Amino acid sequence: MSGSPALGSPITNTRLRSPGHLTDVSGMCAVCAADCPGPCEIGLSAVRGAEAILPFSADKNQFASEKRYPLDFSHFNINGRVFGAVGRPADPEEATYPNADISASFGLTHPVKLKAPFILPAMAKLAWKEYFAGAALAGVPVVIGEDVIAKDAGLVVDGLKVIQSPLIAEMVSAFRRYERAFGDIILQANFDDEYHGVLEYALERLGVKSVELKFGQAAKGIQGYGRVPKIEDALRFKKLGYIVRPDPADPSVAAAQARGVGPVFERIGKLPMWSPEYLIKRVDELRSRGAERVCFKTGPFDPRDIARILEIASEAGVDLVTLDGAGGGTGSSPAKMMNEWGIPTVTLEAIVCRVLRGLEKAGKPLPPIAMAGGFATEDQVFKGLALGAPYVRLIAIGRAAMAAASAGRLVGETLRKGAVPKEYARFGSSVEEIFADFRVLKAEYGDETSHLPTGALGVYSYLNRVSVGLRQLLALNRKFALRHIEREDIVPLTEIAAKTSGLRTYEELLDIPR
Repeated sequence: MSGSPALGSPITNTRLRSPGHLTDVSGMCAVCAADCPGPCEIGLSAVRGAEAILPFSADKNQFASEKRYPLDFSHFNINGRVFGAVGRPADPEEATYPNADISASFGLTHPVKLKAPFILPAMAKLAWKEYFAGAALAGVPVVIGEDVIAKDAGLVVDGLKVIQSPLIAEMVSAFRRYERAFGDIILQANFDDEYHGVLEYALERLGVKSVELKFGQAAKGIQGYGRVPKIEDALRFKKLGYIVRPDPADPSVAAAQARGVGPVFERIGKLPMWSPEYLIKRVDELRSRGAERVCFKTGPFDPRDIARILEIASEAGVDLVTLDGAGGGTGSSPAKMMNEWGIPTVTLEAIVCRVLRGLEKAGKPLPPIAMAGGFATEDQVFKGLALGAPYVRLIAIGRAAMAAASAGRLVGETLRKGAVPKEYARFGSSVEEIFADFRVLKAEYGDETSHLPTGALGVYSYLNRVSVGLRQLLALNRKFALRHIEREDIVPLTEIAAKTSGLRTYEELLDIPR
């Protein structure tokens, strides 16, 4: 059976005519009938061309890989112990899961306290107000995604440098309004953002204290691009310094567009052309501009590139490196890149730990690590922290947190219309009744909860569920603080999991000859 998905998927809004009979090697139906109108990806390509590369309605949806990888966190089970307690007195009144300490911190020289070991990775679309506000409520850091200025109708530039971006300011404010001394909002910059001085603007004009440089471009690391239907917009992007193809300033191209012929304009993101020397210098520059925390974000590139990024982060004293494995959610990656590129999360984490052990052995300072790539529930979070112990400090939860934001917002909108979602009618008919954690936030925020977006409440409640579950799994191992998580708190179930992780199986843990 092929691990790759067939050429019919809701990601591309396509389907197979005979899904029960397909050819694994190609992903096509086993029989292509002459009278088939082509509802599959081949048919879509026949009528839409290169447009069929991209997911369907990327502005309204979030996506993840459908590929069945040979290794993921389901290949590990969580260990458990029945004697003693670590991190709490061995007293049943004390050693209980609500007392498990899952607090964390973010930042080396200017640490920020976190209520849980989570970071919400880069987003700049869908329910972003709720996503950022929900992170503040939960007391965890959150990242504003790249390329915001391209979407900002109120953008003001001086030459090519940003001097005003109301959209970025609004995103920062969405977090700051509910911030209570925990977490921070981080602004990410890709190569084009750097070209436009986005981070300098945010540091100097908006008081942003945490920034992130992104390796790669667009979702995960592909070269980003998007169609620009109007020549006026294409000219505006070209004036701002973006790559636009075909050239809208070419009179022959403009004339062809007016006649309705020729290719549609595309704005194409520049691939970063950075060197280690430049990056080390850039980290220092950002600190001199007021950045208290400078982070790196990278996708699952060649392991040699991953090693190089970690070495640069070590030398530059980077505050956090987030590594995003294949299989997790993305914003608008081409569907085939999303399914067929990069190192799956478990394998990537094992590689990262191997590199960090080498740096540690050489006496080099180690950058804190966050892992991303398909984390959604507390068991996956626990396994990610255990597999990466003691190097992995945070787990990035992206697509699941955005799903919680969207679900919470939709429930709230339904209630405001005087209806009750049938799925939740058993809980009541008001925000206070349906959202179980509303009363918790009301105790902390008082009257301000009357203006609280229900999508933000959704993020808070979802992360609360993951937090409680994580505490329970810690208690299962008689560990009552995150710092006590170790690699043998998970056990590989398959040969590939054992080989990749280097962990002992259940039989090997006993260590008694048969």
